[in-house]
Amino acid sequence: MTHTKSAAKRLRQSIKRNAANRTAKSSIRTAMKKVDEAVAKGDKAALANAVAAAFQRIDKAARIHAVHANTAARRKSLVSRKAATVK
Repeated sequence: MTHTKSAAKRLRQSIKRNAANRTAKSSIRTAMKKVDEAVAKGDKAALANAVAAAFQRIDKAARIHAVHANTAARRKSLVSRKAATVK
């Protein structure tokens, strides 16, 4: 265990932030998989919804600093490129 009160508090904060960051990153991966599925099906309506959801989750993760801003931009670019392949 920790030796000081401040170290105990930092540990509590770290555990809480780690859980939030893990959830945010997981939701990004899930949203990107849904985009992949919509691209594979070729369903434009489902693809539009999946892209919007992916962008929203990526932006939120960047806003709470779960992922770096450049990582978020790169992921959004990847989603856009995948979506553009559907005719």
